[in-house]
Amino acid sequence: MPVLINFKICDNAKECNGVAVCPTGALAWDEKKKSIKIDNGKCISCRKCEKGCMVDAIHVAKNEKEYEKIEKEIEIDSRKTSDLFVDRYGAQPIHLAFLIGEDKFQLEVEESDKLVAAELFYDESIECLLKSVPMKELLSDYQVKYRKVETGKELMEKYRIKKLPALLFFEKRKLLGKIEGYYDNKKKDILVKKIKAIIKK
Repeated sequence: MPVLINFKICDNAKECNGVAVCPTGALAWDEKKKSIKIDNGKCISCRKCEKGCMVDAIHVAKNEKEYEKIEKEIEIDSRKTSDLFVDRYGAQPIHLAFLIGEDKFQLEVEESDKLVAAELFYDESIECLLKSVPMKELLSDYQVKYRKVETGKELMEKYRIKKLPALLFFEKRKLLGKIEGYYDNKKKDILVKKIKAIIKK
């Protein structure tokens, strides 16, 4: 049966888990359109894409009735990708769909054609969850792909980062700017201004 993607909450990235696990190419990356494409003629209803999507944006309908139901649910869904940014800047990871290691940084961040916000951290840099600023409050005004990266010396040396946590912003495979150090709720306005200055460059 047909595959449906809720692009309202999907970050529509080349490295989509659903595309990676699809055995037939029913889900694939369209390099020309820079988007995930669906070929339902190739779908064998294995549901691997559905299980592989960590934000529950991919659905495989069992029948026509369920297809129509899912289609309506997507149509009335008022969410957007940034609504899934439940993580807080400088705090422990919450939504594991956005957590990657250094080994995935090149593919998911540096080689992405999208606007990407990469939050770098390590265990000793984690601060109080309650006092930390929600990423949703920092990124909700932008169409941005967010990744939280557990990092070591390699990335810190490459981008000359002296203090973690840090936010790095990339667009069209170029580093736009970076913000180093922890900002709690009391300093949220300062952090917001810094982000706006970087993205508007």
